[in-house]
Amino acid sequence: MSQPIMAKGSKSRSLQPDAGSHPDLGFQRVKSVYTVQEISQLFGLSQRIVRRWTGAGLIRSMPAEPGTDPLYDFRALTQFRRIREMRANGMTTAQIDVQLAGQLNLFEAGQGQVVEMPSRMGPFEEALRLHEQGDPRAEACYRKSILDGEYVADAYCNLGILQYEDGNYAKAIDCLTLSLKDDPRHFESHFNLGNLYFDTGDLRLARLHYEIASQIESSFAHVYFNLALVHMREADVEAAIAAFKRCEELAPEDERPQVEDLLSRLESLKSQKR
Repeated sequence: MSQPIMAKGSKSRSLQPDAGSHPDLGFQRVKSVYTVQEISQLFGLSQRIVRRWTGAGLIRSMPAEPGTDPLYDFRALTQFRRIREMRANGMTTAQIDVQLAGQLNLFEAGQGQVVEMPSRMGPFEEALRLHEQGDPRAEACYRKSILDGEYVADAYCNLGILQYEDGNYAKAIDCLTLSLKDDPRHFESHFNLGNLYFDTGDLRLARLHYEIASQIESSFAHVYFNLALVHMREADVEAAIAAFKRCEELAPEDERPQVEDLLSRLESLKSQKR
């Protein structure tokens, strides 16, 4: 993930953040390369299953040296998003295995499906490269990708983040809304809209988009952390505790201490009000 909201060593936030404070909400940008761990956290899949699917050739990975952990470029997101929808429809891992195997028709099982890198980068891939380098030309490449009809939702999502970073909140919201127009279940755009509305003080819309994001991907710990922040701002201690507990269940081990600390303080606050 590009900006973990519960970074190791970060200070715990106060239980009632000041209205003008801006916590690190962890905007989710579509990236050029993902690790197994990042895929696991973003899609609620165990690392073991991700590696098994990759080794069996059911998931595309990038070329890598033998014995190294697989990496995935942005094209693999299409497959993982399809898997997310299968899980949302109640399919078991065994049933997903069958579906993925049925889609595998050009590669021999067991060798791993490796992405063939194009000789020339398209505008979206070029935009990702420029974005990650902090190059302002990324915006023009994202817009070219949109005009070409390629990775439209992803391009608008990342454009929204660029606009946010430039302080253009209204334009950022417009971009993320256009992303959802192209793909109403675009997880990253719902999550980022929740962040934008939280940052601008519209708690109702922030909560709405976090809740939609949690319905799309129920295993992403950070959405529950941010949802708990909304409930804290709304002085809904019960709801904040419930969201933090769900976050605690899903968060990686090194990110749990902050959640546990906030939970302890909220539960203490709740007992004092009795």
